[in-house]
Amino acid sequence: MPETNSLKSGLEDLKIDRTRGRKPRGRRFSAAWIVAGVAVLVALGAWRGAALFLGPPEVDLHLVTVPRAGSAGPAIVLQAAGYVVPHYRIEVASKVVGRVKWMGVEKGDFVEHGQPIVRLEDEEYQARLAESIGTLRSWKARLAELEAGSRPEEIDRAGADLREARAQLSQARLDHDRAMELKEEGVISESEYDQAKNSMDALSGRVESLGKTFELLKAGPRQEEIDAARAEVQRAEGMVAYNRTLVEATVIRAPVTGTVLERNVEVGELVTTGFVGERGAKGYVIALADLNDIQVELDISQNDFSRTFMEQNAIVSTDAYRDREYSGQVVEISPEADRQKATVQVKVQILEPDELIRPEMNANVSFLAASREGGGAAASSSVPRVRVPASALVDGNSVFVVVRDRAMLRSVTVLRTTSDGVEIDQGLSGGEHIILSPPEDLEDGDSIREAKS
Repeated sequence: MPETNSLKSGLEDLKIDRTRGRKPRGRRFSAAWIVAGVAVLVALGAWRGAALFLGPPEVDLHLVTVPRAGSAGPAIVLQAAGYVVPHYRIEVASKVVGRVKWMGVEKGDFVEHGQPIVRLEDEEYQARLAESIGTLRSWKARLAELEAGSRPEEIDRAGADLREARAQLSQARLDHDRAMELKEEGVISESEYDQAKNSMDALSGRVESLGKTFELLKAGPRQEEIDAARAEVQRAEGMVAYNRTLVEATVIRAPVTGTVLERNVEVGELVTTGFVGERGAKGYVIALADLNDIQVELDISQNDFSRTFMEQNAIVSTDAYRDREYSGQVVEISPEADRQKATVQVKVQILEPDELIRPEMNANVSFLAASREGGGAAASSSVPRVRVPASALVDGNSVFVVVRDRAMLRSVTVLRTTSDGVEIDQGLSGGEHIILSPPEDLEDGDSIREAKS
């Protein structure tokens, strides 16, 4: 029995104690909750720290304006945005090639018609003019000589030479006759007789030549010579006139009265009339426009084109001066549409512009309905509604209105969508600031700040 007890005791020693080192179950769960809570607190702290560091999100705002009421005048049938452009923009170029010697205007200067604005170096053109003037004078002298004919002194001299030659011929004939008699009598030889005969023949030819010269001098030059000289005079006069225009063209003058929009050259730069490069010779010196004759250029959607017509009255305002309005009138409608943009270009003349409105400004145009007395489209009895950019809509029926630097979600009723924006029937009355393209995570009541432009 003692051996049995010892065997049992050994088996008990070989058993594994599974309770050794095991922690209570309640303790393990409590530690996990503590870790999770700490993680949440850290995340909240990080979120608050990031919010404090980054600040409220920046957003673009749009001021909702109230359209002109129908009771104050003709109703607004269409609103569109475009750009202010001069009616005519003139790039003043040079007629000759030359280097700029003097520049007389700056950008923004007002110039009168005919006022000198640029002078080019003209030494070469002055030399050509002097040469052509000398040629003209030479041909004029030649023509005058031919038209005047021979001088009396020349005719008298030719007559004297002819009389002298005739006298010598008479003497030579007498000598010839005497020599013939002496030869027949055998007093002189044949050679002496031939000498007398040759002398007579030579004098006879001289008399004939001098006689023709005398007649030509009395008759004067041929008409063909006079006509040729007269043609040369005309050609020389043309060259003088041409070279004089080149000299005058070295002084570039303002073709119209207006304002300098752009100064394209500086002293020392080359101005050309042909091919120009980006950094080479310049093709024009300044850009000029009459700022009292300016228009607004707009691209009207084909869906809205039926609301415009020639001589339609309009109200023009600019983004720079929203509180100022200008009277306008439709003066040009493009005869063809733009297929790619599905628009038609329309130009509105600003009737009484001032110094505040300038080319390339953004402009907003409100097209008015035709009055009962006027022609064109039929007058509209509908009251114009608030129009906002389509990018302000959230889910198609709401906008974020800014109230005390917070984004407040407001429901609106959309009447229709056009190329100029979205017409709101209810929900906005004008004067509100709404958020354009709000962030996806922006919620009702979140703080915001306006983006700096």
